[in-house]
Amino acid sequence: MSPPLLLSRVLKLGLIQMSSTDDPDANLDRALASTREAAARGAQVICLPELFRSRYFCQTEEHRFFELAEPIPGPSTDAFTALAADTGVTVIVSLFERRAAGLYHNTAVVIEGAAGCLGRYRKMHIPDDPRYFEKFYFTPGDLGFRAFPTARGVLGVLICWDQWYPEAARLTALQGAEVLFYPTAIGWHPEEKAQYGQAQHEAWELSQRAHAVANGCFVVAVNRTGFEPPPGAPALGEGIEFWGQSFVAGPDGAIVDRADATEEGVRVVAIDLARCEEIRTHWPFLRDRRIDAYGDITRRHLGAP
Repeated sequence: MSPPLLLSRVLKLGLIQMSSTDDPDANLDRALASTREAAARGAQVICLPELFRSRYFCQTEEHRFFELAEPIPGPSTDAFTALAADTGVTVIVSLFERRAAGLYHNTAVVIEGAAGCLGRYRKMHIPDDPRYFEKFYFTPGDLGFRAFPTARGVLGVLICWDQWYPEAARLTALQGAEVLFYPTAIGWHPEEKAQYGQAQHEAWELSQRAHAVANGCFVVAVNRTGFEPPPGAPALGEGIEFWGQSFVAGPDGAIVDRADATEEGVRVVAIDLARCEEIRTHWPFLRDRRIDAYGDITRRHLGAP
């Protein structure tokens, strides 16, 4: 007898690819309008880019930018909570969280319909690279890796730099996540683009598609787009050219949908969560894990002390 066919569990995703200006209130208004548009087009779970309320201030280390941080709950979560209650959607909102004086996080909040805020994830991996000086601003997350059971499915939420780490994807998937969301702000240094740009982008996308395959789940990366000079600098020369190209990858690693590099907009993408169980039974990577042999993964290095 053939095994029963898995029932489809269609979920419509909303991806908000946007650029940001120096006006946080205007950015928030645009993000809310785009989220409403996605909801009107049938999206059920909607994700915004990383730190969309402002330009990417981490290009420099300046104390004045701590003024951009806000508490949770606060103005942005209040606005999205009202929108979610009105539309019934689930929204993943990326914020610069002011936890206390001198204690700040890069945080994503999951808000669902009338239920309101389901919880938050604080970014665990914090980069410190040229034009990505996040360690100056953000304390590493202390909530661990998190998956959120919702009415639409189990949603895993990670943030940008987390997307390079298979451990983060695995530990989130092991909590039952069927979709991994990565609000993102990543792009090229314009002076390096000609030499390294294609390889950098391909590595970024490939690493996340590999997470989808290894964990038998969907991966959704939502990036910002546009060129942003360092704060206070003219709009020429050094800065970051965010490469857009927000995408959805299926549990087999295939690209389901991808935005282009420069266009702002709302993409609504239908996926079938039943594919997760199908793929996980055909490619039983979770079954065959040798958890008895992985103890050394918690060590910094296995060579010389």
